[in-house]
Amino acid sequence: MSNTKLILVTGATGYVGGHLVPRLLEAGYDIRVFVRNPQKLKGITWSRRVQIAVGDVHSRETLLSALSGVDAAYYLIHSMTGGAGFAEQDKVAARNFGEIAKNAGVKRVVYLGGLGDPGAHLSEHLRSRQETGETLRRSGVCLTEFRAAIIIGPGSISFEMIRYLTERIPIMICPRWVLSKVQPVGIEDVISYLLESLKKPESADKIIEIGGTDIFTYGDMMKAYARVRGLHRWLLHVPVLTPRLSSYWVHWVTPISAVYARPLIEGLRNEVVVINNKASTIFPEVKPSGYEHAVRNALSQLDPEYFKVKYDEAEDVGRSVCFSTIQNGMIIEIRQKIVHSDVEAVYKSFTELGGTSGWPCNLAWRLRAAIDRIIGGVGMRKGRPETGNIELRDTVDFFRVVKIEPNKIIRLKAEMKLPGDGWLQFEAKPVKDNLTSLVQTVFFAPKGLLGNIYWYLLYPIHWIIFAKMINMLAAKVEHT
Repeated sequence: MSNTKLILVTGATGYVGGHLVPRLLEAGYDIRVFVRNPQKLKGITWSRRVQIAVGDVHSRETLLSALSGVDAAYYLIHSMTGGAGFAEQDKVAARNFGEIAKNAGVKRVVYLGGLGDPGAHLSEHLRSRQETGETLRRSGVCLTEFRAAIIIGPGSISFEMIRYLTERIPIMICPRWVLSKVQPVGIEDVISYLLESLKKPESADKIIEIGGTDIFTYGDMMKAYARVRGLHRWLLHVPVLTPRLSSYWVHWVTPISAVYARPLIEGLRNEVVVINNKASTIFPEVKPSGYEHAVRNALSQLDPEYFKVKYDEAEDVGRSVCFSTIQNGMIIEIRQKIVHSDVEAVYKSFTELGGTSGWPCNLAWRLRAAIDRIIGGVGMRKGRPETGNIELRDTVDFFRVVKIEPNKIIRLKAEMKLPGDGWLQFEAKPVKDNLTSLVQTVFFAPKGLLGNIYWYLLYPIHWIIFAKMINMLAAKVEHT
């Protein structure tokens, strides 16, 4: 398949697909993505470099158009949250896709399914993942089926469930499923296998099990995550806690909905480890990493640079936006105001903060700085550059400049003592006719239970301070 020209990627707006498409583009392939809602591609940098086919795998007409002229296709679709009957929906979708891909002359379909012994009593979710692969095979298309357990990386629902449970609960009451064995695999390793499969004729018509170098219990995974994160966690095992109750517990203590949690937790009862060596034989160049290495890679992305929050930007005069979300371990709060001024003036207003100019709600900031000094932090002793112009790595009181683009954006990282990491970001975006969007974003990555308590305990105060900050900046610019 080294001469492959056009690749179709289904599920491109999903977790794995979103990582795969840019890597395929880097490798020089022409890409077509098949999506139900093209609006989900808005703001994604690679979306302008791909063909976009709009449709649904349950619509054979749209599949005919999407698969026309395609050399190879990635099938990364499932209906886990489709409610009752999702397994049958998956089979119908796979049958449609396989038959039309075969008739269209697609040379290879690559599918990512779920690991698990087919002879065991698999959960409905895991069974469905394997039946989807079998349905694709029966269509007669040349299929490479990868099977993986938990994928480790920010945005993977399975990993996020482990992250939030471990971060938020020091003493966890654990059901029997935490003793099940699992062989997690890092997202980078998964993408490497998917990419290399196009170059390997010997991977055709194979079921290939993939995993990392470690076999853990789910309890071991939580303990290892805690170790990497510098947390102490204890597990208390109980004999009875049903998947339904476990999913509700996950729903209440994490941002993960019970709709996602329940099928995942039901699958945790199954042992999911690699039992054949096809991956190492066919792909000797792929060297899977260990679990802790994959966790460290995931944690390294707890940085605003990896977060692109979508929200409706106001274009009407006087309209404001306030938006809050939690993504992949990061708490994000955005405020926006439309300012009657040009971009340069708005940018100047927030780059002059700190030092002798002070801050909106200056007394509150100084009180926080005094507390920081008492507990051994930097307080406001650093001030800001006397020249008035700030540059990358400059200090602004208890912040450090970590990103700056003139007349566009500045990002400050807090250097005060916090149970986590915090950033304050300002952007000036041109709207039209001497109107500018002033966007203020707070990022906070809480560490452990203390970090979450800190955020929510001080949330009312933060709300007042940050709301007043953007209002005062906007007023200052408009009255200058």
